[in-house]
Amino acid sequence: MTNHIIKIKAKVSVYAKKKTSNIFDGSYKSIYTGNGLDFENLREYIPGDNIRDIDWKASARNKNLLIKQYIAEKKHNVMLVFDTGKNFMADTRTLETKKDVALTAGGTLAYLAANNRDNVGAIYNRNGMIQYFPLRMGMNHLEWILTTYEKEDFADYDSDINKSLDYIIKNIRQKMIIFVITDAGGIHRISDNTIKKLCVQHDLLFVSISDASLTGHQAFDVRKSRYVSEFLTGNKELMALEQKTREKISHENSHKLLRNQIVSVEIDGEYDIVDKSMDLLERHKYASNNR
Repeated sequence: MTNHIIKIKAKVSVYAKKKTSNIFDGSYKSIYTGNGLDFENLREYIPGDNIRDIDWKASARNKNLLIKQYIAEKKHNVMLVFDTGKNFMADTRTLETKKDVALTAGGTLAYLAANNRDNVGAIYNRNGMIQYFPLRMGMNHLEWILTTYEKEDFADYDSDINKSLDYIIKNIRQKMIIFVITDAGGIHRISDNTIKKLCVQHDLLFVSISDASLTGHQAFDVRKSRYVSEFLTGNKELMALEQKTREKISHENSHKLLRNQIVSVEIDGEYDIVDKSMDLLERHKYASNNR
C-alpha cells in the first residue's frame, strides 16, 4: 500500500504544475501578529500594533518601523466515509472496479489533507459493524486506513452508508470536512434529515463513483455472481427503462444536494480522479466564501 500512496503522490505532483496541490490552504489560513505563531513576513508598523513585534534591526536598515507578521494555521479534520458492500464490487462506466476507484479517490483527498498537515480519519460499514479510524496526522495513519479498506471483501454482504453517517452524528463532535464516497444509489438512499444534521456541524461533500451500464455490452451481476444474458443486455425496452431510471435518480440526487448547498463530483475511473478532486475542493471553497 505504500506504493499506492506513492502513485497518488506522483499523480498529484504532476497536476500541481498546473494548480497548487495545497488546495486546503487559502481561505483557511489567518494572519495574526503576536508571539508563539509561525513567522511569515514583515510589514510597516500601524498605530495600535504591539511594540514587542517590531523588528528593530530590519527597521533600522529600512528607516521605517517594521512589524513581524505571523501566520496561524487552522488545522482541518478530514473524514472519509467509504461505501461498501456487493455493489462496490461492480464496475464503473470505464469498467474499473468501483471499490478500487473509491480507494484511489479517497486516498487522493486524504493525501492532500495529510500533506497539508491536517488530521485524517475514516469510517465505513462492515456488514453492519462500524469500522472507525480516529482523526490523526501523518502518512503512516493514511496508509493504515487505505490498507485496511483495500483488504476488505465486500462480495458476501450488503451495506448501508446511512449507518456510518448516523455514527458520526451520534459520536463525533469536532467540526470536520466530510467526504462521502459512494455512488448514485448511495446518495439516493441518504435521507434529507441525515444530510441536514451533518451540515449543521460539518462541511459535507460527495464523491459519486459511476456505474457501468447493465445493457449494451457484456455485464456481470455481482449479486447473482453471473453474467447477464445477451437477451437482456441487448433488449431495447430494458435499455430505455434503465436510462429512464438512471435519469430519475440523477435528477433527484441533484435536487437533494442543491437544496442542501452541497457540492459533488462524479468519477468514472482513475484517470480523472485528480482533476475531479481538485475541482470538488475549488468549488467547495468558492461556495463557502459566498455563503
